[in-house]
Amino acid sequence: MQSILKTAIENSKKITKNGKVATYIPELAKGDRDALGACIFDISGNIILEGDYQTKFTIQSVSKVVILICALIDNGKDVVFSKVGKEPSADPFNSLVKLEMKETHKPSNPFINAGAIVCTSLVEGDNGIEKFSKIHNMMKKLANNNDIEVNYSVYNSEKLTGNTNRAIAYYLKGAGIIEKDVEDVLDAYFKCCSVEVVVEDIARMASVIANNGVAPWSNDRIIPEYINKIVKAIMMTCGLYDRSGEFCIEVGVPAKSGVGGCIMAVVPNRMGIAVVGPALDKYGNSIAGTKVLEELSKELNLSIF
Repeated sequence: MQSILKTAIENSKKITKNGKVATYIPELAKGDRDALGACIFDISGNIILEGDYQTKFTIQSVSKVVILICALIDNGKDVVFSKVGKEPSADPFNSLVKLEMKETHKPSNPFINAGAIVCTSLVEGDNGIEKFSKIHNMMKKLANNNDIEVNYSVYNSEKLTGNTNRAIAYYLKGAGIIEKDVEDVLDAYFKCCSVEVVVEDIARMASVIANNGVAPWSNDRIIPEYINKIVKAIMMTCGLYDRSGEFCIEVGVPAKSGVGGCIMAVVPNRMGIAVVGPALDKYGNSIAGTKVLEELSKELNLSIF
Protein backbone atom coordinates (compact mmCIF):
# COMPACT_ATOMS: atom_id res chain seq x y z
CA MET A 1 0.00 0.00 0.00
CA GLN A 2 2.92 2.34 0.71
CA SER A 3 4.22 1.96 -2.84
CA ILE A 4 0.73 2.41 -4.30
CA LEU A 5 0.26 5.65 -2.36
CA LYS A 6 3.73 6.88 -3.35
CA THR A 7 3.04 6.20 -7.02
CA ALA A 8 -0.35 7.93 -6.81
CA ILE A 9 1.32 11.03 -5.32
CA GLU A 10 4.04 11.03 -7.96
CA ASN A 11 1.57 10.58 -10.83
CA SER A 12 -0.73 13.32 -9.56
CA LYS A 13 1.87 15.90 -8.56
CA LYS A 14 2.28 17.22 -12.11
CA ILE A 15 -1.34 18.37 -12.36
CA THR A 16 -1.06 20.76 -9.40
CA LYS A 17 -0.03 23.36 -12.01
CA ASN A 18 -3.53 23.13 -13.50
CA GLY A 19 -5.16 24.33 -10.29
CA LYS A 20 -5.26 27.58 -8.34
CA VAL A 21 -5.06 28.24 -4.60
CA ALA A 22 -8.09 29.91 -3.04
CA THR A 23 -7.73 33.69 -2.99
CA TYR A 24 -11.14 34.88 -1.79
CA ILE A 25 -9.76 34.42 1.73
CA PRO A 26 -6.49 36.38 1.46
CA GLU A 27 -4.51 34.19 3.88
CA LEU A 28 -5.27 31.07 1.83
CA ALA A 29 -3.56 32.66 -1.16
CA LYS A 30 -0.26 31.96 0.67
CA GLY A 31 -0.75 28.18 0.26
CA ASP A 32 1.88 26.21 -1.66
CA ARG A 33 0.26 25.36 -5.01
CA ASP A 34 2.76 22.57 -5.64
CA ALA A 35 2.32 20.77 -2.29
CA LEU A 36 0.72 17.32 -2.32
CA GLY A 37 0.65 14.89 0.59
CA ALA A 38 -1.49 12.06 1.89
CA CYS A 39 -2.13 9.81 4.87
CA ILE A 40 -3.92 6.47 5.14
CA PHE A 41 -5.03 5.39 8.61
CA ASP A 42 -6.71 1.97 8.66
CA ILE A 43 -9.10 0.67 11.31
CA SER A 44 -6.37 -1.58 12.73
CA GLY A 45 -4.36 1.54 13.56
CA ASN A 46 -1.76 1.25 10.78
CA ILE A 47 -0.58 4.53 9.28
CA ILE A 48 0.97 5.32 5.90
CA LEU A 49 2.31 8.77 5.04
CA GLU A 50 3.58 10.01 1.67
CA GLY A 51 4.50 13.22 -0.12
CA ASP A 52 4.19 16.58 1.64
CA TYR A 53 2.38 15.07 4.60
CA GLN A 54 3.83 17.61 7.06
CA THR A 55 2.15 20.48 5.20
CA LYS A 56 -0.06 22.43 7.61
CA PHE A 57 -3.41 23.68 6.36
CA THR A 58 -6.67 24.97 7.77
CA ILE A 59 -9.48 22.46 7.84
CA GLN A 60 -11.99 24.80 6.13
CA SER A 61 -15.11 22.93 4.91
CA VAL A 62 -13.92 19.55 6.17
CA SER A 63 -14.99 21.02 9.53
CA LYS A 64 -18.59 20.74 8.30
CA VAL A 65 -18.45 16.99 8.95
CA VAL A 66 -17.64 17.62 12.62
CA ILE A 67 -20.19 20.45 12.87
CA LEU A 68 -22.89 18.08 11.55
CA ILE A 69 -21.87 15.37 14.02
CA CYS A 70 -22.15 17.83 16.94
CA ALA A 71 -25.49 19.23 15.74
CA LEU A 72 -26.94 15.72 15.43
CA ILE A 73 -25.64 14.65 18.85
CA ASP A 74 -27.15 17.75 20.47
CA ASN A 75 -30.51 17.79 18.65
CA GLY A 76 -31.22 14.49 16.89
CA LYS A 77 -31.91 14.08 13.18
CA ASP A 78 -35.53 15.30 13.20
CA VAL A 79 -34.64 18.74 14.53
CA VAL A 80 -31.52 19.13 12.36
CA PHE A 81 -33.29 18.12 9.16
CA SER A 82 -36.26 20.36 9.91
CA LYS A 83 -33.79 23.24 9.46
CA VAL A 84 -31.56 21.89 6.67
CA GLY A 85 -32.19 19.48 3.78
CA LYS A 86 -30.50 16.23 2.78
CA GLU A 87 -30.27 16.74 -0.98
CA PRO A 88 -27.24 17.41 -3.22
CA SER A 89 -26.91 20.89 -4.70
CA ALA A 90 -25.85 21.73 -8.24
CA ASP A 91 -25.02 25.28 -7.16
CA PRO A 92 -21.69 26.65 -5.83
CA PHE A 93 -21.05 26.07 -2.12
CA ASN A 94 -21.65 29.75 -1.21
CA SER A 95 -24.75 30.34 -3.34
CA LEU A 96 -27.81 32.20 -2.04
CA VAL A 97 -30.03 31.40 -5.01
CA LYS A 98 -31.85 28.29 -3.77
CA LEU A 99 -32.52 29.81 -0.33
CA GLU A 100 -34.69 32.47 -1.95
CA MET A 101 -36.40 30.09 -4.37
CA LYS A 102 -37.50 27.52 -1.80
CA GLU A 103 -40.73 28.00 0.13
CA THR A 104 -39.10 26.70 3.29
CA HIS A 105 -35.82 28.67 2.73
CA LYS A 106 -33.97 25.60 4.05
CA PRO A 107 -30.41 25.10 2.78
CA SER A 108 -30.15 22.04 0.50
CA ASN A 109 -27.75 20.11 2.75
CA PRO A 110 -25.38 20.52 5.73
CA PHE A 111 -22.25 20.82 3.55
CA ILE A 112 -22.98 23.96 1.57
CA ASN A 113 -22.06 27.07 3.55
CA ALA A 114 -25.67 27.93 4.37
CA GLY A 115 -26.32 24.45 5.76
CA ALA A 116 -23.13 24.42 7.82
CA ILE A 117 -23.96 27.82 9.31
CA VAL A 118 -27.41 26.50 10.29
CA CYS A 119 -25.84 23.39 11.86
CA THR A 120 -23.37 25.59 13.78
CA SER A 121 -26.33 27.52 15.19
CA LEU A 122 -27.83 24.24 16.43
CA VAL A 123 -24.76 23.15 18.41
CA GLU A 124 -25.37 23.66 22.14
CA GLY A 125 -23.86 26.76 23.70
CA ASP A 126 -25.07 30.15 24.91
CA ASN A 127 -22.63 31.99 22.66
CA GLY A 128 -20.14 31.53 19.86
CA ILE A 129 -17.30 30.71 22.24
CA GLU A 130 -19.21 27.80 23.78
CA LYS A 131 -20.38 26.50 20.40
CA PHE A 132 -16.87 26.58 18.98
CA SER A 133 -15.42 24.95 22.09
CA LYS A 134 -17.80 22.01 21.74
CA ILE A 135 -16.97 21.49 18.05
CA HIS A 136 -13.23 22.04 18.65
CA ASN A 137 -13.20 19.43 21.40
CA MET A 138 -14.90 16.95 19.07
CA MET A 139 -12.22 17.64 16.42
CA LYS A 140 -9.49 16.95 18.99
CA LYS A 141 -11.17 13.73 20.08
CA LEU A 142 -11.67 12.48 16.51
CA ALA A 143 -8.05 13.31 15.60
CA ASN A 144 -6.68 11.98 18.90
CA ASN A 145 -4.73 15.24 19.09
CA ASN A 146 -5.26 17.83 21.81
CA ASP A 147 -2.83 20.25 20.19
CA ILE A 148 -4.80 21.28 17.11
CA GLU A 149 -5.64 24.97 17.38
CA VAL A 150 -7.05 27.88 15.41
CA ASN A 151 -4.78 29.69 12.95
CA TYR A 152 -5.76 33.22 13.95
CA SER A 153 -4.27 34.81 10.84
CA VAL A 154 -6.69 32.75 8.72
CA TYR A 155 -9.55 33.31 11.16
CA ASN A 156 -9.13 37.09 11.07
CA SER A 157 -8.84 36.98 7.28
CA GLU A 158 -12.07 34.95 7.03
CA LYS A 159 -13.90 37.20 9.44
CA LEU A 160 -12.87 40.37 7.60
CA THR A 161 -13.74 39.07 4.14
CA GLY A 162 -16.66 36.71 4.90
CA ASN A 163 -19.34 39.02 3.55
CA THR A 164 -21.10 36.35 1.48
CA ASN A 165 -21.35 34.08 4.53
CA ARG A 166 -22.60 37.04 6.53
CA ALA A 167 -25.28 37.72 3.91
CA ILE A 168 -26.30 34.05 3.96
CA ALA A 169 -26.53 33.99 7.76
CA TYR A 170 -28.62 37.17 8.02
CA TYR A 171 -30.95 35.91 5.28
CA LEU A 172 -31.42 32.68 7.26
CA LYS A 173 -32.05 34.69 10.42
CA GLY A 174 -34.70 36.72 8.61
CA ALA A 175 -36.30 33.52 7.33
CA GLY A 176 -36.49 32.11 10.87
CA ILE A 177 -34.09 29.23 10.17
CA ILE A 178 -31.40 30.60 12.50
CA GLU A 179 -32.71 31.54 15.94
CA LYS A 180 -29.40 32.39 17.65
CA ASP A 181 -27.34 35.59 17.42
CA VAL A 182 -25.93 35.73 13.89
CA GLU A 183 -22.52 37.17 14.80
CA ASP A 184 -22.04 34.54 17.52
CA VAL A 185 -22.86 31.76 15.05
CA LEU A 186 -20.58 33.20 12.37
CA ASP A 187 -17.71 33.65 14.81
CA ALA A 188 -17.92 29.97 15.79
CA TYR A 189 -18.18 28.95 12.11
CA PHE A 190 -15.16 31.02 11.03
CA LYS A 191 -13.09 29.56 13.88
CA CYS A 192 -14.10 26.01 12.96
CA CYS A 193 -12.92 26.58 9.39
CA SER A 194 -9.63 28.07 10.64
CA VAL A 195 -8.45 25.13 12.77
CA GLU A 196 -4.98 24.14 11.54
CA VAL A 197 -4.14 20.47 10.98
CA VAL A 198 -1.99 18.03 9.00
CA VAL A 199 -3.21 15.06 6.92
CA GLU A 200 -2.69 12.57 9.75
CA ASP A 201 -5.24 14.47 11.87
CA ILE A 202 -7.85 14.27 9.11
CA ALA A 203 -7.08 10.62 8.28
CA ARG A 204 -7.63 9.72 11.94
CA MET A 205 -10.98 11.56 11.91
CA ALA A 206 -11.94 9.64 8.78
CA SER A 207 -10.88 6.33 10.34
CA VAL A 208 -13.37 6.83 13.19
CA ILE A 209 -16.18 7.30 10.68
CA ALA A 210 -14.89 4.30 8.68
CA ASN A 211 -14.96 2.25 11.90
CA ASN A 212 -18.67 2.96 12.53
CA GLY A 213 -17.96 5.77 14.98
CA VAL A 214 -15.43 3.89 17.13
CA ALA A 215 -11.85 5.14 17.56
CA PRO A 216 -9.44 2.48 16.18
CA TRP A 217 -6.74 3.44 18.72
CA SER A 218 -8.90 3.01 21.84
CA ASN A 219 -12.10 1.19 20.84
CA ASP A 220 -14.06 4.03 22.45
CA ARG A 221 -17.28 5.05 20.74
CA ILE A 222 -17.07 8.72 19.76
CA ILE A 223 -19.98 8.99 17.31
CA PRO A 224 -23.33 7.22 17.90
CA GLU A 225 -23.79 4.58 15.20
CA TYR A 226 -27.00 6.01 13.73
CA ILE A 227 -25.38 9.45 13.42
CA ASN A 228 -22.30 7.93 11.82
CA LYS A 229 -24.52 6.37 9.13
CA ILE A 230 -26.18 9.71 8.40
CA VAL A 231 -22.82 11.47 8.13
CA LYS A 232 -21.47 8.89 5.66
CA ALA A 233 -24.60 9.25 3.53
CA ILE A 234 -24.36 13.06 3.39
CA MET A 235 -20.63 12.83 2.61
CA MET A 236 -21.38 10.40 -0.23
CA THR A 237 -24.02 12.57 -1.89
CA CYS A 238 -22.92 16.12 -1.03
CA GLY A 239 -19.27 16.07 0.05
CA LEU A 240 -17.64 17.55 -3.05
CA TYR A 241 -20.29 20.15 -3.84
CA ASP A 242 -21.34 20.21 -7.49
CA ARG A 243 -18.70 17.61 -8.38
CA SER A 244 -20.10 15.02 -5.95
CA GLY A 245 -21.70 12.85 -8.65
CA GLU A 246 -18.51 12.61 -10.69
CA PHE A 247 -16.53 11.80 -7.54
CA CYS A 248 -19.00 9.00 -6.72
CA ILE A 249 -18.32 7.45 -10.12
CA GLU A 250 -14.53 7.90 -10.16
CA VAL A 251 -13.73 7.23 -6.47
CA GLY A 252 -16.91 5.87 -4.92
CA VAL A 253 -16.43 6.53 -1.20
CA PRO A 254 -17.89 9.10 1.23
CA ALA A 255 -15.70 12.22 1.24
CA LYS A 256 -15.56 15.90 2.14
CA SER A 257 -13.39 18.58 0.60
CA GLY A 258 -12.24 21.99 1.78
CA VAL A 259 -10.76 25.04 0.04
CA GLY A 260 -7.62 24.70 2.16
CA GLY A 261 -6.82 21.84 -0.25
CA CYS A 262 -7.83 18.89 1.92
CA ILE A 263 -10.10 15.99 1.01
CA MET A 264 -11.19 13.59 3.76
CA ALA A 265 -12.23 10.18 2.41
CA VAL A 266 -13.91 7.35 4.33
CA VAL A 267 -13.62 3.74 3.16
CA PRO A 268 -16.26 1.98 5.32
CA ASN A 269 -14.92 -0.81 7.52
CA ARG A 270 -11.42 -0.36 6.07
CA MET A 271 -9.66 3.01 6.42
CA GLY A 272 -9.65 6.77 6.54
CA ILE A 273 -7.68 8.70 3.93
CA ALA A 274 -6.68 12.36 3.83
CA VAL A 275 -4.97 14.21 1.01
CA VAL A 276 -3.82 17.83 0.89
CA GLY A 277 -3.09 19.79 -2.27
CA PRO A 278 -3.90 23.53 -2.09
CA ALA A 279 -4.24 23.87 -5.89
CA LEU A 280 -8.00 23.69 -6.51
CA ASP A 281 -10.20 22.89 -9.50
CA LYS A 282 -13.08 25.15 -10.56
CA TYR A 283 -15.40 23.49 -8.03
CA GLY A 284 -13.15 24.29 -5.05
CA ASN A 285 -11.75 20.75 -4.64
CA SER A 286 -8.06 19.80 -4.60
CA ILE A 287 -7.26 19.06 -8.24
CA ALA A 288 -4.32 16.71 -7.54
CA GLY A 289 -5.88 15.35 -4.34
CA THR A 290 -8.88 14.16 -6.32
CA LYS A 291 -6.55 12.46 -8.77
CA VAL A 292 -4.70 10.68 -5.92
CA LEU A 293 -8.00 9.33 -4.61
CA GLU A 294 -9.08 8.18 -8.07
CA GLU A 295 -5.86 6.22 -8.45
CA LEU A 296 -6.06 4.74 -4.94
CA SER A 297 -9.66 3.70 -5.52
CA LYS A 298 -8.71 1.92 -8.73
CA GLU A 299 -5.61 0.20 -7.35
CA LEU A 300 -7.10 -0.80 -3.98
CA ASN A 301 -10.68 -1.42 -5.13
CA LEU A 302 -12.10 1.11 -2.66
CA SER A 303 -15.41 2.02 -4.30
CA ILE A 304 -18.44 0.96 -2.28
CA PHE A 305 -20.26 0.44 -5.56
